[in-house]
Amino acid sequence: MTIRSTLLCGTLLLASVFARADPPAPDRTARESELRGVQTNLKASDDERRRIEADVEAIRLDRTRLNEALLETTARLQKTEADRAEAAARLAKAATDSAALEASTEARRARIAEWLAALQRLTRNAPPALFVSPDDIVSAVRAAGIVGGLIDEIKAQADSLTSDLARIADLKPQIEAERRGLETSAEQLALDKTRLAALVDARQKALADRAGALDAERRRADQLAQAAGTLKDLIGRMDSDVAAASAADRAAAAALGNRAAPHAGDPARLQPAIAFADLKGRLPWPVTGTATKNFGDPDGYGGQTKGVSVSVAPGAVVSASADAWVAFAGPYRSYGQLLILNAGDGYYLVVAGMERIQVSVGQFVLAGEPVAIMGSGGARTAGVASIGADPPVLYIEFRKNEAAIDPQPWWAKSNLEKARG
Repeated sequence: MTIRSTLLCGTLLLASVFARADPPAPDRTARESELRGVQTNLKASDDERRRIEADVEAIRLDRTRLNEALLETTARLQKTEADRAEAAARLAKAATDSAALEASTEARRARIAEWLAALQRLTRNAPPALFVSPDDIVSAVRAAGIVGGLIDEIKAQADSLTSDLARIADLKPQIEAERRGLETSAEQLALDKTRLAALVDARQKALADRAGALDAERRRADQLAQAAGTLKDLIGRMDSDVAAASAADRAAAAALGNRAAPHAGDPARLQPAIAFADLKGRLPWPVTGTATKNFGDPDGYGGQTKGVSVSVAPGAVVSASADAWVAFAGPYRSYGQLLILNAGDGYYLVVAGMERIQVSVGQFVLAGEPVAIMGSGGARTAGVASIGADPPVLYIEFRKNEAAIDPQPWWAKSNLEKARG
């Protein structure tokens, strides 16, 4: 094969590679139209909303059925949030991989384009044929060797480029499938949030009968918050007992025709079924997310963190990790919205960083019951590192009497890897 014919083959090879490398242009108009349709479908219809509210109203005065619905809806919603977080992570990885491959292919295209230009120049000014200029044999052999090596390198680059383009083609359906899955789950998430909001509203309305007892507890909590200078001081002042809250819940249950039961399977129970100390290794996180700081990490102010900071999705539902009485609910100094749950025997669960608290002081809540909603993030709240950051971050702290304790021994195995960050 002559050098000229070799050059022509190289040029044709490059042309074929570039022909295969051009991806189809996306239809942006169609994509934007699809997204608008998805956003419209995320809103529950008025008929669906009315049906949900009617279903909830039918069980509002039945504490057992109401709690069962709250627990089941919260569990389903948090599972959907967890599934969406995993799908979003897969989508992000696939998109990153695709972007990296596309950048790599563009770099190869640029390199091959330079070689193509060089080959084109050689075809216009090829080395002399041996039978025409036998004195130039050394120059001709050298040129042939250079061109031959260049063609081999072009072929290797072309094969690699073709392989990367095939991987990009494989990733695109995966990306689209993940996006469709997220869109579908978003619709279910919106409906579940609508149902949960109605259930929470019904729960709080059902507690109106005990307004007098709850008002006394609220006034007590407000007075404590004003007098307490620190969170330790606040919890120390609350550590007297939980008898008033327990008595109020029992009175409400009696008014609704329910009876307290101590076993964990009874959604109408009004006291912890299991001692908090016996729950080590069994507690779920109160929210779906990923730890950004753990107990004992540097807090950025020269000290150590006394709890766990968990990065979550905007609007995430916060649930109670264990059966407990609501000891404090409301704004407190630099913590913003603060919720303190008394789990008994001197154990307290402290959470902060939420946008809205959905329970009242003195109320007894079950493990897995919704207690608050996260915001959209953005603004940082002073005092506790990472609270209110963007994305929203929930701060979780466990205390025994007045001292903060490491919550890690209490987390269920499924949460340990997340807790390690």
